[in-house]
Amino acid sequence: MATFLNDVSRTFGEYLLIPGLTTKQCIPSNISLKTPLIKHSISESPAIELNIPFVSAIMQSVSGPELAIELARNGGLSFIFGSQPVETQSEMVRKVKKFKAGFVISDSNLTPEHTLMDVIQLVDKTGHSTIGVTHDGTSNGKLIGLVTSRDFRREKDPLDMKVSEFMTPFSKLVVGHTGISLSEANQIIWDNKLNTLPVIDKDQNLVNFVFRKDYNNRRSNPDELSDETKKLLVGAGINTRDYKDRVPALAESGVDVLCIDSSDGYSEWQHETIQWIKSNYNIPVGGGNIVDAEGFRYLVSAGADFVKVGIGGGSICITREQKGIGRGQATALIDVVKERENYIKETGIYIPICSDGGIVHDYHMTLALAMGADFLMMGRYFARFDESPTKVLRIGNNYMKEYWGEGSNRAQNWQRYDSGGPEVLKFEEGVESYVPYAGKMKDNLAITLGKIKSTMCSCGSININELQANAKITLVSSTSIVEGGTHDVVLKDQG
Repeated sequence: MATFLNDVSRTFGEYLLIPGLTTKQCIPSNISLKTPLIKHSISESPAIELNIPFVSAIMQSVSGPELAIELARNGGLSFIFGSQPVETQSEMVRKVKKFKAGFVISDSNLTPEHTLMDVIQLVDKTGHSTIGVTHDGTSNGKLIGLVTSRDFRREKDPLDMKVSEFMTPFSKLVVGHTGISLSEANQIIWDNKLNTLPVIDKDQNLVNFVFRKDYNNRRSNPDELSDETKKLLVGAGINTRDYKDRVPALAESGVDVLCIDSSDGYSEWQHETIQWIKSNYNIPVGGGNIVDAEGFRYLVSAGADFVKVGIGGGSICITREQKGIGRGQATALIDVVKERENYIKETGIYIPICSDGGIVHDYHMTLALAMGADFLMMGRYFARFDESPTKVLRIGNNYMKEYWGEGSNRAQNWQRYDSGGPEVLKFEEGVESYVPYAGKMKDNLAITLGKIKSTMCSCGSININELQANAKITLVSSTSIVEGGTHDVVLKDQG
């Protein structure tokens, strides 16, 4: 006979937080949103921590390199979508790792014998305005000079003019030398009013560049998620089919963390994939998705560094409708968190939990964190921004962006819904849609994070650990849900 669970499958919208004592310490500027990304001993700090509890969904319409860069600059992390060739995914990861490294390897280089036409073509191709002039045109050749947009005029200078005629020669450059620290390099830039500082070795070979704009960006993004070399952190999604080809390429590109992208992570394929990665690479890997204690234990036994919770709760997901499997996101999260607590008592190891799906309103984010999630994976939220891969479209009188599920025919990501059979998408588990265009990520994140911090202040908590330990959560009736919105009034015309 089937096992019947007595608890009702509930969503975040069925709960509210009860205010706690707001002390004088509980002000937004004192709130820390740091949270662990990967497993660690409870007596030690995690090797990777997020500065805000957000990661972007492993989706074609969400997690490209531009969004990954901007999210990392604001404290979160993206998982570059895996439903694409290994080579293109690896190149996307590489692009993120190159974007902000403090010391940047030059990938725009020419020789003194090249022409202005070559310069213009290179600038148009790469978008970079600084070109290293080396004896052989490579990124580590002997530095001869530098070309920037101030050295030529596209409209007036002859296109066949050689680079040697208009570049800033080495003799006039201010340079740093191998071994210089980033703070020392930035001080040289500041003292000499430079935009770019070339760093060279003892033989005058170009090693890398340090840019003033990176220092300015760092100051305007204090929560930036980067490693000790100032490279942004980035993740990548993988599947349980081609991981033996995909993971080595992603490792070579510098990926910081992996996540298996599956609609149902409670499988032997996922167990084998995690174990293979743990045996062959020193790269953290998360597993999922699961919705109960048994699924959590299974993935943890394989070595998962975090576990992703949620089946069928995404706004474009129709898995529950098509297959009748899943669980209300709040109930699934509560169940898995309880099992995580049991695991901590047994082992002293903390396994971070990622809540994936079910977020409708911003306050649901704080509820999910209070219920025990360490971070949230979101698709629709990020798909609305300038930095997501899709174009802004005008639909009627509104500006929108396209958003489609990985289980849709458009994505053709059959690996995410793999049941071990023929390599085809048997039926759709996702839809195509539009989401209202919202503008820049940074502006929207500021509002969302402001709401989370304000709610935490009302709950008397200044960090996520305190919120999870002290939060009081209540179920609400359908009537009280109506009461929580505007009612019994005639709203003024906002137009």
